[in-house]
Amino acid sequence: MSIPVMPSAVLQFFQASQHRDADAWSGAFAEDALFHDPVGTPPLEGRAAVHDLVVSVITGFSPFLGLTPTEAHMAGDSVAVAWRGAAITRDRRPVDWSGISVFELDDTGRIREARAYFDRAAFQAQVDGR
Repeated sequence: MSIPVMPSAVLQFFQASQHRDADAWSGAFAEDALFHDPVGTPPLEGRAAVHDLVVSVITGFSPFLGLTPTEAHMAGDSVAVAWRGAAITRDRRPVDWSGISVFELDDTGRIREARAYFDRAAFQAQVDGR
């Protein structure tokens, strides 16, 4: 499967997730970015908060395999990306989920706001082995 065309910060977001690179992953965000992960939960505020989340995600699995973009649609400084996620829990259960993220870019091309849409309860049930 080929990677869809998308702005460099959004591509960095996905590639860094696959390489388990917390610095590059959070580095795709502006310093004062907002990250709704998922939508409906309080947003993370700032690149440092995103970095802390990413570190917890990467280290919470064995391994975290990353998010793979399957489709991207751009309009101005916004891009919507359909993706699939994969990870293995520490007790060796596979976790597979999918979603759509909408990214708003700032004037430097970094992510100023990201909204992830996925079923958090279904994701958590897989993590918990329910």
